[in-house]
Amino acid sequence: MKSNRSFRTKKALVAIALAVAGGRSLVTRAATVDELQQQIDALRKQVLEMQAKEQKEGKARASENAVTGGATKGSFKLPGSDTSVTLGGYVKLDAVFSNPSAGVDNAADLQLNASSITVGPGAGDHERNQVKFGARETRLFAKTNTPTSLGDLDTHIEFDFYGADGNESVSNSHGLRLRHAYATLGPFLAGQTWTNFMNPAALPETLDFGGPVGQIFDRQAQVRWTQPFGSSAFARSGRWSVSLENPETVAQVPGGASFRADDDRVPDITGQVAFDTPRGAFSLHGLVRQLRVDSAASPAAADQKLGAALSVTGVVPVRGSDDVRFTASAGNGIGRYSNGFFPDAVIGGDARVRLPSQWGTFVAYRHYWTERLRSSLVLSAAGEDNPSGAPGNTNKATRSAHVNLIWSPVAKSDVGLEYIYADRETEDGQRGHLNRLQASAKYAF
Repeated sequence: MKSNRSFRTKKALVAIALAVAGGRSLVTRAATVDELQQQIDALRKQVLEMQAKEQKEGKARASENAVTGGATKGSFKLPGSDTSVTLGGYVKLDAVFSNPSAGVDNAADLQLNASSITVGPGAGDHERNQVKFGARETRLFAKTNTPTSLGDLDTHIEFDFYGADGNESVSNSHGLRLRHAYATLGPFLAGQTWTNFMNPAALPETLDFGGPVGQIFDRQAQVRWTQPFGSSAFARSGRWSVSLENPETVAQVPGGASFRADDDRVPDITGQVAFDTPRGAFSLHGLVRQLRVDSAASPAAADQKLGAALSVTGVVPVRGSDDVRFTASAGNGIGRYSNGFFPDAVIGGDARVRLPSQWGTFVAYRHYWTERLRSSLVLSAAGEDNPSGAPGNTNKATRSAHVNLIWSPVAKSDVGLEYIYADRETEDGQRGHLNRLQASAKYAF
């Protein structure tokens, strides 16, 4: 290609040389010297135009083989591709002082898990005052965006290191864990992501990875349809969505152990309506589930019940950059959607499935002291009304409080300190509590 370009340029230069060499005959034909000069200038202009065209074509060919900027912020395109790729994540170190400890190599010493709080007389007497450092919340993700005739095709894959537990003796080699793996095409979503029964945008800002005990929190495989709707007297905009999600029944059996029969037959059905209003963003969620146990082994039971729950969330701006966030949920089908604190069902001595009434809530206030310094206060509680015959060690209630101070010295970095209190009560009246101080450093990319 380069030789062809050189040939055309040389050909044009030869034309000029011939015109100059034949100046005598040219002068003869030209009426004046000025006309001769005009002809030479015209030839020179043609050469320059040819050179500019060749340079432009060369740059176009080079761009076809180069990595370029993508269609979305921070993304790039690979050569010959219409797909924009975004890579990101963050590195986070947590230093946690707990009283009492959750036990050796227990991830609950790095994130609040109310079910891990020991209860009863002398609870935690032999597991007190534990210091643990960890980087398991460190996160990696990859996103893509590809234009199609049906709209944008987007994908999202994300991992952290809360997979298989490593040990603290040598390498702390914790396993990679899948968080999200889903794709959207227009209004259709398929894959694993947040349940449609929760609103992750309404979660409070805490250094603690576990978060408030009364939150709705779950990720699972699903198919979802989301449809926006226009403004109204109440809302500037909104959307509704419905989802079929992976079912799983976790039952509490006589004696208190958890049991998974693994014979679910109907997907969990969730729905959501979200509104963006002048006073904040709000969402209403619904959940319907078939809770089923059919096992010939211990516990021998063959029964099923229909459970349901409702949840409402909100993010309300107040003065300046401050905001109030809340969630409230209630029903007899919350179960494992409560971050694992509640069972889905309780199996009595008569081998029948019973569904406890459950509820959970939190309210959080975030205040900006300066543009780079902020705090959140989060108060939360959850409880359930267990049916008669429930094992004594079945969870009955829990409460938590988080208060923190977070500083962002530069963009995409946070350094903070947080105090966490939580307690747990079981059906037989046994209690236990946790006090925790956590310091964290986070660097996003």
